[in-house]
Amino acid sequence: MNRQQIEEKIDMLIDNLVNLRDPDGKYAIPLADGRKIDNKSFNYWEWTAGVGLYGMMKYYKLTKKQEVLEIIENWFMEQFQLPPVEKNVNTMVQMLTLAYLYEETQNPVYLPYLETWGDWLYYEMPRTKTGGFQHIVFGSENYQQLWDDTLMMSVLPLTKIGLLLNKPEYIEEAKKQFLIHTNYLCDKKTGLWFHGWTFEGNHNFAEALWGRGNSWVTIAIPEFLELVDMDDDDSINQFLQTVLENQLEALQKCQNESGLWHTLLLDPTSYEEASCTAGFAFGTLKAVRKRYVDKQYEEMGLIAVEAVIEQIDPSGELQKVSAGTAMGDTLQFYKDIPVTGMPYGQSMAILALVEYLYYKL
Repeated sequence: MNRQQIEEKIDMLIDNLVNLRDPDGKYAIPLADGRKIDNKSFNYWEWTAGVGLYGMMKYYKLTKKQEVLEIIENWFMEQFQLPPVEKNVNTMVQMLTLAYLYEETQNPVYLPYLETWGDWLYYEMPRTKTGGFQHIVFGSENYQQLWDDTLMMSVLPLTKIGLLLNKPEYIEEAKKQFLIHTNYLCDKKTGLWFHGWTFEGNHNFAEALWGRGNSWVTIAIPEFLELVDMDDDDSINQFLQTVLENQLEALQKCQNESGLWHTLLLDPTSYEEASCTAGFAFGTLKAVRKRYVDKQYEEMGLIAVEAVIEQIDPSGELQKVSAGTAMGDTLQFYKDIPVTGMPYGQSMAILALVEYLYYKL
């Protein structure tokens, strides 16, 4: 597949993403106070759309397609006209894209949002007993819980805002969060990551080595390493590269012949899942390109991105994507999650294909 064909696939994914809707509320998340969180539609301030915006920003930065930048700008300006959204781990991810957008446009409207949200995350975000960001989301404080997707949704935005606003204390906090989450969520037996940890009972819930949760780690570590750009002999830099390489080594052993991974990575009776595969493709190929890991993992990443391309249907929708996944107390919980088109599926496929474009330069 040449560069033009890859860009055509990305354009299809974006078109599908911005037009995703859930008119019947089938995939909305009901809250105790009567609200419903629409995590399928693009025009809603939630992590599902936030990751989508980030995929588009990556695409714009590589291609400079103005129509893509306009989609991002319009999304934020429309949202800014609405009542302020609740700040939590998952709504924070929009700030990652907004920081890049401010760098690109220097629009002064964006700066107060970045300052306010960064300040909230650093000073007011609830912490667990050892100082990790508590995974508070819409309708649930998830008291004393650490989840692996926090690294993507909140720690990367804190890092980028810290760099943008010259707040080195944000960077140090981000480093600490990576260390804390690795300590409690990385499975020392396999190198893969558990979905979550709770200090109420000190356990990893169902001990699920969940695909998409792992893929957030595969994305977040090379993104963080690139942002902070530590010296080669920096101990945290070396530690995170080792953590990432250990994960990729484990992933290499459980990738299917199809190029996809199962939603429970070590359970071949669970269904194949494409969004995690896209995340693994992006993180692996980027880590190899940036020389954070050995080149031996390149083939795994290339096989994965080809498998992702095969799952893009004629309408531009990535197939085999599991719906939003809360913390499960049993492994069966993950196997029963329904499959549907989701904004983050689109976005993770965009990320994978954007990274694939580097092989065509």
